[in-house]
Amino acid sequence: SSFLYGYNLSVVNAPAAYIKKFYNETWERRYGFSVDESTLTLLWSITVSIFAIGGLVGAIIVTPIVKFFGRKRTLLLNNLFAVTAALLMSLSLLAGSFEMLILGRIIMGVDAGISLSALPMYLSEISPKEIRGSLGQVTAIFICIGVFTGQVLGLPEIFGQEPRWPYLFGAIIVPSLIQVVILPFLPESPRYLLLEKHNTSKAEKAFQTFLGKDDVSHEVEEVLAESRVQRNTKLVSILQLLRTHAVRWQVITVVVTMGCYQLCGLNAIWYYTNNIFSEAGINHETIPYVTLSTGAVETVAAVFSGLVIERLGRRPLLIGGFGLMVVFFAVLTVSLTLQKTVHWLPYLSIFCILAIIASFCIGPGGIPFVLTGEFFQQSQRPAAFMIAGTVNWLSNFAVGLLFPFIQAGLQTYCFLVFAAICLAGATYLFFVLPETKNKTFHEISQAFAKRNKVSLEMQEMNHYPGERKSSAEQESNFTSSVNNGETKKGIV
Repeated sequence: SSFLYGYNLSVVNAPAAYIKKFYNETWERRYGFSVDESTLTLLWSITVSIFAIGGLVGAIIVTPIVKFFGRKRTLLLNNLFAVTAALLMSLSLLAGSFEMLILGRIIMGVDAGISLSALPMYLSEISPKEIRGSLGQVTAIFICIGVFTGQVLGLPEIFGQEPRWPYLFGAIIVPSLIQVVILPFLPESPRYLLLEKHNTSKAEKAFQTFLGKDDVSHEVEEVLAESRVQRNTKLVSILQLLRTHAVRWQVITVVVTMGCYQLCGLNAIWYYTNNIFSEAGINHETIPYVTLSTGAVETVAAVFSGLVIERLGRRPLLIGGFGLMVVFFAVLTVSLTLQKTVHWLPYLSIFCILAIIASFCIGPGGIPFVLTGEFFQQSQRPAAFMIAGTVNWLSNFAVGLLFPFIQAGLQTYCFLVFAAICLAGATYLFFVLPETKNKTFHEISQAFAKRNKVSLEMQEMNHYPGERKSSAEQESNFTSSVNNGETKKGIV
């Protein structure tokens, strides 16, 4: 699921010139004259940035989908969007319609928006707390692998030639089909089955499959204990979540981390990469192969983060990642400004680019998704992921829209803007973010309780503002207890 997001981030780079030529030829065939440069640039900008608009739509609709279909089935059905988008984009050249390519990018964005919410949600709910961070990092690892795969398939020897560029988009079908074949054999989230569907037998079977043991009574009881604390498993709306004092700072932290995830300047790095490689004296034909080093560094750093996150924790990797980005952005600004005067500075710029990418991937590249799954209880999680996804995709769109103007106005000094954002994010997280490694939801809530200015008991009662039941009403509910094989009903 996240592989497809990463792949679609990088897949449009290699065939950009050929796609623009296709747009121009299609325009000329329809209207009898070539498209002017400004219109062509606008069409291309729409093609690239419309992916983020689709992602925003996906993030908004994911909550009712995961509630109705469940986490696993949502990921399975989401492949319909991916396959539809792949067919539209890969057949656009044959049909002579650039509108098909743009429409395919929107639909592919919807797929990505759903994936980046439903997948971390699924992974956080199936993970024992001891490996929750490592398994959560799988989202980021496969985003990086997707980016790298898009770079490899875009090489001239593979699909990076004019007649072959539609195959780059047709390749999206392959991972989609793999998911369609394998996902039906994987269990649904046991927490979803137990807390939202109230199906204990299926939940037990899911736990047994995931944990590889027959006795899962402890795990079932742990989830039921959370259910008893919640008193109500009705899904919380976004408005209710925003009004809940008990999770106010959790929501703010998710918004900050997701905003910094997109606004930290990694997109600017991709923009400058080819230019910096050229300044270093690398042959123009060789640059696509050298660019593979960026994808490789990204993947290695993400895997490293997944291996050490349960040992080092979330805080050091996230704060350290943003902090290192500040340092390397500052060095890169100096290097780019003076590179005409010192012959070896372009090589320092290349090092800074790789260091910024690695710093991003060891923490900021994946941990925001992990934290969103850890901060919130079962009934709040879909709304929380909708908020996180909305911030993520709006920030993505803003960067795509505003960066060309920032770059034109500030030139190489544009990196200081991103350094300031990273510094602000690191400072906020240093003072606000508690360590969540190996902690239950209950313990994480307690860590935020003082900042939210509520006691833990108030947190447990305050999950549903506007819908609270009085304790008298709650006490009058029927409860059942099992004793010696007999079910006795009574009123507590």
